[in-house]
Amino acid sequence: MLEGMAGKVAIVTGAGRGLGRAEALELAGQGVRVVVNDFGMSLAGEKEESPADAVVAEISSAGGEAIAHRGDVADWNDAESLIDLAVQTWGGLDILVNNAGFLRDRMIFNMSEADFDSVVRVHLKGHFCTMRHACAYWRDASKSAGAPVYGRIVSTTSESALLCSPGQPNYSPAKAGIIALTVSTAQVMARYGVTANAIAPRARTRMTETMESFGRSDGDFDVFAPANVSPLVAYLASPAAANVSGQVMIVYGKHIDVLEGPGVVRSFESPAPWTPDDVSGHLSPFFQTRTMIRDGFIIRMPG
Repeated sequence: MLEGMAGKVAIVTGAGRGLGRAEALELAGQGVRVVVNDFGMSLAGEKEESPADAVVAEISSAGGEAIAHRGDVADWNDAESLIDLAVQTWGGLDILVNNAGFLRDRMIFNMSEADFDSVVRVHLKGHFCTMRHACAYWRDASKSAGAPVYGRIVSTTSESALLCSPGQPNYSPAKAGIIALTVSTAQVMARYGVTANAIAPRARTRMTETMESFGRSDGDFDVFAPANVSPLVAYLASPAAANVSGQVMIVYGKHIDVLEGPGVVRSFESPAPWTPDDVSGHLSPFFQTRTMIRDGFIIRMPG
C-alpha cells in the first residue's frame, strides 16, 4: 500500500473497461474513493449502455467506495458535473485520471471531417474539459486555504503521438495535444500543489485487442494486461510523486520508460543571411544520409 492514499478521492474517466477499469480497481485497492466515469461508447463512436455500474459494484464488493458517472467528458457541462459529483459526495477531489477515447482510423486521403472531429473531441477536448474544471476547483481551494493543496492529474497519451501512425491522422495529433496540454497544466498548477503527468500505455484494450502483438505473454506473465499499467498510475497519484510533474512515460509489461522532450539533432549556421540555395546546400546532404523511422516504417521519398 502506498502511504497517504487512504481516503483520497479520485475520478477515473473511461473506467468501465480496459485501462480505466484496471486503474479504478488499483486506486480503490489503495483505499481511494473513486468516481467511475464511462459514457458508454463503441469504438465507432456510437452510444452504448455504460459499464460504469459494473465497475462500481466490483469495487464495492471488495470493500471499497465508488460511485458511477455516465456523462460525456468532452461536454463542458458533463465534465463540470463530474468534478461536482466527487466534491459533493466525498467533500473534495484529489486525483484525476483521464482515459476516455475511441478510434476512427483512416488514411489521411480517406478520412472524413467527422472522423477527425469526433476523435479529437473525445481525446483532446475530453482531457481539457475535465482538467479545466478540476484545476479551477484546486485553484480556488488553494486560494481559500492560503497554501498549496493536494492535486494529481494523470493523462493518457499514446506512442502514436510520438511515432505518428500512418492510419491515425486524427488520433496521433489528439494524443500529441494531450502531452502539450499536460505539460502546460503542470507548469501553471505547480504553485497550487498540483502535478500533471502523461502516460503512454501499451495494453490490450478494445482499441488493440485485434492486433496480434498485444496477445504476447512471457511464460505465465501477460505482458499487455491493462493491470500492468495501473501501478504507475497509482504512484503518480500518490504523495510519493509530489516532485514528479510535466513528465511523459511509456509503460507496459514490466517496463517504464521516462521520456525527454524534443531536442536538437544538429545545428546549421550560415556566415551570411540564408538564401534558399544556401539552405538546400546545408540541409539536403544531411537528410540524404539520415534514416527516418516512424511506426516501424522507413520513410523514403520517391526519386
